[in-house]
Amino acid sequence: MHTPWKNLTAAPRKTGNTIYLLIGINVAVFLASYFYPQLDQLLRLRADASVLLARFWTPLTFMFTHDGFLEVIFSMLWLYWMGQVFDEYLGNQRIMGVYLLGGLAGALLFMVASNLIPGLLPAVPGVTAKNILAIYSISGASACVLTIMVATATLLPNRTILLFIWPVKLKWLLVIYAVLDLINNAGTGIGVIIAHAGAALFGFLYIKQLQQGRDLISGITNIFKKASPLKVASKNPMKRATYRPRQDEVDAILDKISRIGYDSLSREEKEILFRASKE
Repeated sequence: MHTPWKNLTAAPRKTGNTIYLLIGINVAVFLASYFYPQLDQLLRLRADASVLLARFWTPLTFMFTHDGFLEVIFSMLWLYWMGQVFDEYLGNQRIMGVYLLGGLAGALLFMVASNLIPGLLPAVPGVTAKNILAIYSISGASACVLTIMVATATLLPNRTILLFIWPVKLKWLLVIYAVLDLINNAGTGIGVIIAHAGAALFGFLYIKQLQQGRDLISGITNIFKKASPLKVASKNPMKRATYRPRQDEVDAILDKISRIGYDSLSREEKEILFRASKE
């Protein structure tokens, strides 16, 4: 079982650079917006489609903004904890793609719902629906964090981690998080909830597609892959030729295939599987 508080102290050993990069960007944008409030207004995603034409960057930048100190702290903690498990099973390179596309899915659903269903906008006495549309906005990494959380729980619903001192399965932890998210955003208008629903749906569909051998974020994943280090050829070619894979290695590879498909294997893993088939 994973203990989030204990794992936090082991971050340099267990967590990949992409999680640190995302946390760093979020914290940097929050601090910049804190000292320059006008920046926050430029980065938020407005419901008004005409504003989007002028601020075309906001479907991307809104997912790195936050409304307060507590929001950024808890969002980053959840990102780290869930990113740990995600990284362990799906690799560090996929985190960025899931984060970004989950946020974009939420942004798309938010824009469509706000402009096609005006009744979803929050009612403000004395303010017309058109004016509300112009000022209504969303911000925060919570939608992206929810994407990673849903993806992880979809892949490993019965994986157990310790929530403080209580062991909790990921599927139930997701339910707890979703309920708290609904309560927290109940007074902000249904647009935020719709954005989170879109992000969560992407996380679910991504894992389902990945389990069928289709990686929806392969293009983004390739950008964040590290260059392969130089390798020195072995001076004893017979050593590699006579290498016999261990059964636990083979079992781990077969388990990976069953979860995310043969195409997810590295060249070394494919070679191990090939050698095992010759035994």
